Amino acid sequence: MHRIPPPCSYILPLRSEKSLVASDLTGYLRWLAPRAETIIVDASPPDVFAHHARAWGAFARHMSPAPDLVTPMGKVGGVLTGLRHASSEHVIVADDDVRYDAQALARMNEILVRCDVVRPQNYFAPLPWHAAWDSGRMLLNRVSGGDWPGTLGVRRSILETHGYDGRAMFENLELVRTVRAAGGREEVPLDLFVARRPSTAAHFWSQRVRQAYDEFARPGRMLVQLALLPALILATPVYGALPSLALAAVAVLMAEVGRRKGNGTRVFPARTSWFAPAWLAERAICSWMALGSRALFGGVRYRGRLLRHAATPMHQLRARHARA
Repeated sequence: MHRIPPPCSYILPLRSEKSLVASDLTGYLRWLAPRAETIIVDASPPDVFAHHARAWGAFARHMSPAPDLVTPMGKVGGVLTGLRHASSEHVIVADDDVRYDAQALARMNEILVRCDVVRPQNYFAPLPWHAAWDSGRMLLNRVSGGDWPGTLGVRRSILETHGYDGRAMFENLELVRTVRAAGGREEVPLDLFVARRPSTAAHFWSQRVRQAYDEFARPGRMLVQLALLPALILATPVYGALPSLALAAVAVLMAEVGRRKGNGTRVFPARTSWFAPAWLAERAICSWMALGSRALFGGVRYRGRLLRHAATPMHQLRARHARA
């Protein structure tokens, strides 16, 4: 007999300075509520919180973050608060711009039967120019370990038992590393596609250095990204534009490989591969800006705070869990 996966809990941690009721998030939550236990952990200002509560409270569980779980990265405290109230072993954590469909919900639920944490593949819908630019990053990630989306699936018991560090800016990496350090199994299905609404272009630009700073959590990648700019500067007087053109061609080819893996052509149009060189150039510059921010100020600014901790190294998490 076919095993029917248990229902899942859906945790939406959010903070917004203005009400999101008029956005398409309300329709999405109304659609979601009969299909998953929907828990909204809202750290918005009191007037915005009250407006959200009136609009969403009738069909979803709407609450504030628990005072004892407030963290520098507010999303982590929201997730941990939601876990306290989740009744299902299968939990989906998602940002407010994530949009599952019925097929993706069912697939996530099925995968969580056999593993402990799942990284699906986001794609932008609609696809303005800055979202196509960021899609270049997604495609390159698909050939180098998988994307880091705005949503994860996780088993409640393993995350509730161990928690994860609310200081980490790269909070999804911190969550996955914590689960793996505790003995959990990760799965990265490249063909599990979950839509994401693009931000504004202004917000996109505001996140460039902060996202480059996240790579301090992965020193190998950070070193490669830091090496790109000086390598091109040194090579250009000798070889002219050839090194830059060669790097751009390699980036496009790698992105196209990523686009074709896992049936990615279904959600990534061909033009997204051509944005990979632009993203690579952006990251080559912003990595040095992130390094300068760390050297001069001890971290990077995020929502009015200076934060330093990108994510905890895997060996430290393993040692911590071994002692526990």
